[in-house]
Amino acid sequence: MTPNRPRVGVLFGGRSGEHKVSLVSGRSVLDAINRERWDVVPMGIAPDGQWIVGEGAWEFLSQQADDTTAARVALGGSPGAGFVVLSGQAKGEFLASVDCILPVTHGTYGEDGALQGLLEMADVPYVGAGVVGSAVCMDKAIFKAVCAHAGLPLLPWLLVRRHELQAGTEACCDRIEQSLHYPVFVKPANLGSSVGISRAASRDELAGALLEAARWDRRIVVEQGLEGPREVEVAVLGNEHPQASLAGEIVPDREFYDFDAKYAGSDSKLLIPSPLSEEEHAHIRQMAVLGYLATDCAGLARVDFLGDPQTGAWWLNEINTLPGFTSISMYPKLWDATGVPYTDLIDRLIELALERFADTRSNETVAEKGPVSA
Repeated sequence: MTPNRPRVGVLFGGRSGEHKVSLVSGRSVLDAINRERWDVVPMGIAPDGQWIVGEGAWEFLSQQADDTTAARVALGGSPGAGFVVLSGQAKGEFLASVDCILPVTHGTYGEDGALQGLLEMADVPYVGAGVVGSAVCMDKAIFKAVCAHAGLPLLPWLLVRRHELQAGTEACCDRIEQSLHYPVFVKPANLGSSVGISRAASRDELAGALLEAARWDRRIVVEQGLEGPREVEVAVLGNEHPQASLAGEIVPDREFYDFDAKYAGSDSKLLIPSPLSEEEHAHIRQMAVLGYLATDCAGLARVDFLGDPQTGAWWLNEINTLPGFTSISMYPKLWDATGVPYTDLIDRLIELALERFADTRSNETVAEKGPVSA
């Protein structure tokens, strides 16, 4: 650990369709993090996968600067290797590693376990779920299978593969219509921030929604929709003993809370806390923690629910292991309303990452000592 102030890399960008969203989250964290407590290192990943580390990384990736003095680097795969510089006068030299990485890299290659696996190989502590929890929650189909096994309530759904669409869209629509009724929601299995998601209320809309989702993933989840559902979210924080925030409710100004409503601004309302009954509130918070534990989450996650306003039934919808951290994002807003301000929340997330790393290092990793016999 670096003396005085631990070095924390704030990692943003990435190779997913949520690259720009991640940049906004990164900017918010860089502005709010306690720099008296942490030695902050901006770290960006370009859309082509190139890592850029140092002051100016965010400005370069957000195209607010034509060039940057930040170093283009690669993370060494062996523990303690740090970052090797790939360009410039310092090419071939190593930059010191960091004591912890705080990723706000949404989507594929950022919160699906790929980045987490790289950091595990390099023995670098990081905020958020590990490889398994990240991968399970990112893949909506695997997530649903795990939660169903844990006995958590889910709406009916089907999985469609891109090669099935290529073989015949009409046959796919037939299969969906035999099991589900309109409206349905069509989603890429491995993406977030509502990218590629469509609501379909007819066969023509369904065909178009399937083709749109297939642009983003080879696996597509089709979920039973509800008429005028309630959308409630809970922020969860912790490792082995997670805590749930107050529940917040989204009242969208459109058919569903889509990408534009989340990030471009809209007249959608965020009700914090949600006007739930005490019993509903306790039930949803309990389900949030159960889902968090069932999928092996750590650090943080936002757990999303759908409710039927007619029957009062509630279903677990999704768990986002690296939720948005923008100024209008639900996760920090929920904790602020629960009594944890934004800067304190960032502190706690870094503490949880270091605690989990220390716990993981207590694992035995070598089964036998001594030379290997032929």
